[in-house]
Amino acid sequence: MAAVEQQSKSLWQHAMGTLFRDKMAVVSIIIILFYVIMAALSATGIIVADWTEEVGPSYGSPSMDNWFGLDMFGRSVLAKTIKGTEVAMSVGLIASLLSLVIGVTLGAIAGYFGGRVDEFIVWFYTTFTSIPNIMLLVAITFISGKGLKAVILALGLTGWVGLCRLIRGEVMRHKDREYVHAASAIGAGNYRKLVRHILPNVTHIMIINFSLQFQIAIKSEVILSYLGLGVQGRPSWGIMIDDAKLELARGVWWQLAAATFAMAIVVLAFNILGDSLRDALDPKLKGK
Repeated sequence: MAAVEQQSKSLWQHAMGTLFRDKMAVVSIIIILFYVIMAALSATGIIVADWTEEVGPSYGSPSMDNWFGLDMFGRSVLAKTIKGTEVAMSVGLIASLLSLVIGVTLGAIAGYFGGRVDEFIVWFYTTFTSIPNIMLLVAITFISGKGLKAVILALGLTGWVGLCRLIRGEVMRHKDREYVHAASAIGAGNYRKLVRHILPNVTHIMIINFSLQFQIAIKSEVILSYLGLGVQGRPSWGIMIDDAKLELARGVWWQLAAATFAMAIVVLAFNILGDSLRDALDPKLKGK
């Protein structure tokens, strides 16, 4: 057992070394950390606490004082963009964690116990995926009501299926390994074997899926807010894009540019990081 733990540590060390030698991955991590810091500062009111304040004329163009210009009410578009970052990162984090918990739990139970338990869970997520994702999102937000909590709940309840399938397959593959049989020989129960021995060996799948699900949640929140089913009464990149529809006819492009640029950068960073994590953490891709 000690040899297995030592090998696991060496694999993680090798993976982290591979990841931090990738310049694009490092840049992506820096960008994501910047967004996280901006979201945290906004959430605590240290910055843009007064985003509703009128700081200039209606539709003021970008200037040295207001880098991203002003909106219809003379409010800073930069402040709204940062406040939208708070919404996006909050939704991405909580929704991804919720889908992670559901996917890992159901996948691990199905893969480990098999039999009718496995059949029921497979039937459940197969039925679940037969419904178009956007219809599920809209239905859940209608049922739970508009707002940030409804968006998080909808995204968390619809984003777990892919991870569930992966975890199920990996647990089925690992449960017959020697180290699991060794744990059984010393009296380990099902819970201990599953949680202490099998799941740590599929952690790389959870990390990769979390990074990819994060950016999917951000994009989905923008779509829902654009459709009027998402965040209410506070800035969101989706709401800013929706507001820009009428502004473009007046030649006012800066609110659309600010929201799309902010979203594009963080989504691209998560995509690059997800690919780098997969290359670094997935043993199959390293020939191991």
